[in-house]
Amino acid sequence: MVSALAFLPTNPPLARALAERDYNDPTPVQNAVLEPEAAGRDLLVSAQTGSGKTVAYGLAMGETLLGEAEFLGEAGEPLALIIAPTRELALQVQRELAWLYAYTKARVVSCVGGMDPRAEARQLAQGAHIVVGTPGRLRDHLERGRLKIADLKAVVLDEADEMLDLGFREDLEFILEATPKERRTLLFSATLPKEIVTLAKTYQRDAFRIQAAGGERGHADITYRAIRVAANEIGHSVVNVLRYAEAPTAIVFCNTREAVRHLQAILSERGFSVVSLSGELSQSERNHALQALRDGRARVCVATDVAARGIDLPNLGLVIHADLPHDAEVLQHRSGRTGRAGRKGVSVLLVPNSRRRKAEQLLNNARIRPEWVAPPSVDDIKKLDQERLLESDIFTDAADEDDLTMAKALLAARSAEEIAVALARIYRSQLPSPEEVLDAGPLRETGEERGPKSRRDRERGNEREPREPREPRAAAPRRKTGVSGMPNGVWFRLNVGRHKNADPRWLLPMICRQGGVTRREIGSIDIYDQETRFEVDGSVADQFEASIRTVPKGEARIERVRGDAPAPESTPHVEPAERPRREPRKSSESSETRAPREPRAKWEPREQEARPERRKPEREYAEVVPERPRHEPKEWTPKADHAGKPKGKRPAHKPHDGKPGGKAGGPKAGGKGKPAWAGKKPGKPGGKAGGFDKPKRKGPKQG
Repeated sequence: MVSALAFLPTNPPLARALAERDYNDPTPVQNAVLEPEAAGRDLLVSAQTGSGKTVAYGLAMGETLLGEAEFLGEAGEPLALIIAPTRELALQVQRELAWLYAYTKARVVSCVGGMDPRAEARQLAQGAHIVVGTPGRLRDHLERGRLKIADLKAVVLDEADEMLDLGFREDLEFILEATPKERRTLLFSATLPKEIVTLAKTYQRDAFRIQAAGGERGHADITYRAIRVAANEIGHSVVNVLRYAEAPTAIVFCNTREAVRHLQAILSERGFSVVSLSGELSQSERNHALQALRDGRARVCVATDVAARGIDLPNLGLVIHADLPHDAEVLQHRSGRTGRAGRKGVSVLLVPNSRRRKAEQLLNNARIRPEWVAPPSVDDIKKLDQERLLESDIFTDAADEDDLTMAKALLAARSAEEIAVALARIYRSQLPSPEEVLDAGPLRETGEERGPKSRRDRERGNEREPREPREPRAAAPRRKTGVSGMPNGVWFRLNVGRHKNADPRWLLPMICRQGGVTRREIGSIDIYDQETRFEVDGSVADQFEASIRTVPKGEARIERVRGDAPAPESTPHVEPAERPRREPRKSSESSETRAPREPRAKWEPREQEARPERRKPEREYAEVVPERPRHEPKEWTPKADHAGKPKGKRPAHKPHDGKPGGKAGGPKAGGKGKPAWAGKKPGKPGGKAGGFDKPKRKGPKQG
C-alpha cells in the first residue's frame, strides 16, 4: 500500500482511503484547501473543471466533521450538505465521498430530481451524516419537514456558477437562509462572475479566497485542435474525427436537442455504438445511457451542455464540439470532461467558414492557442488503420492448439496473400467507413498572429508594434458587368435569373453555403434573364465544384461554365444611364420687348340681392278623422259574502278554463263562443290570466 504522504496532514481514515486509490500527487486546489490559513474558515475557491474539486472539499470539511476523532457517531440529522446543479454530478459526488469517508463509517445519502422522493424520505428518516442533492429536491424535502438541518456544520456549493446560470438562485437562497448561522460555507466554482461574488459576500463570513493555479495546468492536460470544415459536412467531419482518434470513449456536444437526435442518427447509421443525453430523456434513460458508456457497450455520447454537466466518464479521451459553444465558460466546462485526474485528452472544435471569426474570439477569450488543421481525409484514416492492424493484439497474443490447427488448414487450402486479404477485409468490416470531406480553405490570420488586443493584454504590456502609415487608397474602378474581377477567377452558372427575382442579397449567401466558401472568394455576379453567372477564386474552384456536387438537387442548380459554353441570349442587367436635364423652353419674345401686364383690380365683395322668404306650405286634409273615444271602465263593486258583509279584499283571479265565453279573472269580453281575452291588447309579461293585464278600475278602496 502506498502512503499518501504527498498530501498535507489529514485525518487518518481519509489518508488511508486516498492511499488505496493511489492519490500520490495532489492537485493544486487539494493542497490549497489544506493550508493552515484555510483551516476552519469559509472558502471561495476558483478552479478549473476536472481539477479534483470533489476530493478537495471532501478533505476540507473532514476537520469540521471529524475533529480529532477517527469515526463519526451514529447517523442522525445530517452534518454536511452538498448542493450540485445536476443529477449526474450529485450522484457522482455521492460516489466520491462514499469511498473517501468509507473508513469513518459515514452514511452518505443523495436527494436528486427524477428519483422516488418517498424512498429518499425513508433514507433521511434512518439518518445520514452527509446529504448530497440538487437545489429543487433539497428545498422540497426542507419544506415538507423531511430534511432536518439543525445540526448542520458545513454547506458546500459545487459548480455554483452553473447553478445560477440554470436559474437556481431562489432555491439556493432559501436553503442557505434555513441553515444555521454558525455553519461553515465552502463555495467552489470554475469561474467567479459578479453574481458569485455577491452571493459569497451575503452568505459567507470572512471567506478565504483561493485561486487555484490550475488555469494553465488544466489546459496543459488537454490538447486543443480547431478543424476547418464546410458547413454542410459537419456530420461527416465528426465521423472522420472519431475514426482518426480511436478514443475508448468520446463525447460530442451539440447546442440543441434536434441536433443531438440528427447527429446520433448519422453515427448509428455509420456503425458507431452511440447513446445520447438531452433534457427530453427520463432519469431511467439517462442512467442506462451512462451505464452503457461505463461498461463499454457504447463508445460515443452525443449530448447537450446542460445534460452532460458534471458527468465523469472513465477513459474519456476525446471531446468534439460539433456546434461552437456560446462563450468561453461553456468551452471550459465542455473540454473539462476530458483530461481529468492527470489523464491526457483532446478537445476538437469544428469551425465552419462562416463561424471562423467567432471561434477565434472564443479561443482568445479562453486564452487557448489551438492547432488549426484540416479534417482527417480518407487516406489518412486508411493509413492509420494499417498501422493499428499491424500493432493489434491478434499478432502478439500467444496462440493455442486450435489456432495453430486452423492456421495450418488455411495455409494448405489458400495462399498467404489470400489469407492476408481475408484478414484485412474482416478487420475493415468491423470499422465504420470514413467519409470524403473537403478542406474549407487555408488558415486565415488568427488573433495570435494579429497580436493581443484585449485590455488585459495591454495592461500586461503586450502592446502591438506600431504600424507604418498607409498610403491613401486610390478610387477603385467600377467593375463592369461580365468582366472578370479576379486574375484567376473561374465562372459558374446558376439556373436562376431575373425572371425568378434573382438578387445578390440572397444569391450570395446561398452560393457560399452550397460551395463552402466565403464572400471574399466570390467575384463578379452577373444576372441574366434565365440564369446567373458568378466568379469563384481559382484557388478554391475545384473545392467549390466538388462541394456543390454533394448538394441535393433542387430548383437552384450550380454548374461550372466550360470554355465552349454559349453565352446567354439576353444581355446582363445594366443600371440605366442618368437622364439628361431638360433645358428651359425658349420664348419667341424677349423680356425686354414684352409689353408690361396691367395690374389686377382690387377685389371687393359683391352685393347680394334680397331673396323672398320661403315658407313651408300647410298640409290640407281631405277629411277630418274623428277622435276615437277613450274607454272608461265601469266602477267595480265588491260582492257580499254569505253574511251580507262586503269583502275587504278583491277576490283572486281564476285561470281561464279554456271554455268559450268563460271568465278570465275580469268582466266578460267578446261575444258568445269567444274567449274572455279576445280583442284585448297584451299587457306586460308575467301578468296574471295568461300574461294579460286588466284595465285599472276607478273607485274608492273598499274594506
